[in-house]
Amino acid sequence: MKLTFCGGAGEVTGANYLLESEGAKVLIDCGLIQGGTFCDPKNFEDFPYDPKTIDAVFVTHAHIDHTGRLPLLYKRNFKGTIYSTPPTKDFAEHLLIDSEGILRKEFLREKKPPLYSLSDINETLKLWKKISYHETLRVKNLIIEFFDAGHILGSSFISITSDSGKKIVFSGDLGNYSAPMIKDTEPIPAADYVLIESTYGNRLHGDFSKRKDELEDAIEETVKNNGVLLIPAFAMERTQELLYELNDLVEKGKIPRVPIFIDSPLAIRLTDVYKKFSQNPLYFDTEAISRLQGGDAIFDFPGLRTSLTVEQSKEINFIKPPKIIIAGSGMSNGGRIIFHEQLYLSDPRNAILFIGYQGKGTLGRSIQDGAKKAKIFGQSVDVNCKIKEISAYSAHADQAKLLGWIKPIRESIQKVFIVQGEEEEMIPLANKIKNEMTIDTLIPKEGESVVL
Repeated sequence: MKLTFCGGAGEVTGANYLLESEGAKVLIDCGLIQGGTFCDPKNFEDFPYDPKTIDAVFVTHAHIDHTGRLPLLYKRNFKGTIYSTPPTKDFAEHLLIDSEGILRKEFLREKKPPLYSLSDINETLKLWKKISYHETLRVKNLIIEFFDAGHILGSSFISITSDSGKKIVFSGDLGNYSAPMIKDTEPIPAADYVLIESTYGNRLHGDFSKRKDELEDAIEETVKNNGVLLIPAFAMERTQELLYELNDLVEKGKIPRVPIFIDSPLAIRLTDVYKKFSQNPLYFDTEAISRLQGGDAIFDFPGLRTSLTVEQSKEINFIKPPKIIIAGSGMSNGGRIIFHEQLYLSDPRNAILFIGYQGKGTLGRSIQDGAKKAKIFGQSVDVNCKIKEISAYSAHADQAKLLGWIKPIRESIQKVFIVQGEEEEMIPLANKIKNEMTIDTLIPKEGESVVL
């Protein structure tokens, strides 16, 4: 087998791996490169392989940094089959359409041609087939199996075994500890080679059991100050987790009754997909299913307001504080959150709460790192509000969980490839795996190929 790192090597986003074996050519993920702008020049470059020669693409999960270039792959003559779990396909349809709209606006502003069209997305979806966890499939001499990664609903890590017996596992993105609603990350099967993500390869998350208390404290403090609590949140998973926990806090009377706005049409549509799968034990955990069967509408509670239209979003400004605004994008590099940040960052009574990873070059990272001014729509905005962070809301595994995931199979592993991380996260993780488990590790460069 030959493995080529076409994306996701040396950076968090743009996951794209090519595996070749005795005539079979398959991809694992085909993601958009993200950062300061959606239209990163690298997204326009030719793929380092001929798309029409690819037999299949296996998608670990729906996030755009793992799916965002699939329509471009189709546009450049890919005619194979795309495989993922059912929730992943349903989510990806909404995410790709939303991303296309953002891309189109950015391309117009930058005077660049569009990366792909809505028509390309629709044709891509026609090539997409759904596969359940542990339902094996064969592509030429390769046998593929999806396992629950516990990252977001329907997320997977993927095991691929050749007829010669060699096995490689692609982690995709692995989930945090005991995430609400979804099931925990499954144990990894014995493998010869493992690609492991490293978004938090050198960090430990906060105490998961205390994160709801920390959310409660942030809300109570902002309400006491008669302020506005801004929460930049990814429309996928993070918003639904917040709804799940806010529902509990509100219904148990643990936080004051104030307006809570979900100002994200995408998050609202994705929540409908959650509802679709919410009583399926393949994807939802027993606690969430039990609450639903007991009559608890886990995504709805008194005080919650949703904003689908631009007009509804603008009306939020006329609601006097205290109030809570949850909006995308999660890194403040687009979406409606930046309109609210423009209005509210300068007031010391307000607060901004980060609950997810902030990529280098994004507005969110700049604010998180303590910038005193933020450039929004070409204007300089003072940052006087309180800056808060709850790392335990991350949907990614931290260093301890990453190490714990591969440790049980350390004796079978010949090599671990560290991917999907920044250098300061990858190097410590690689050293830990090498020194504590005596496993050979490699931090590959983009475009690098290895023979397995």
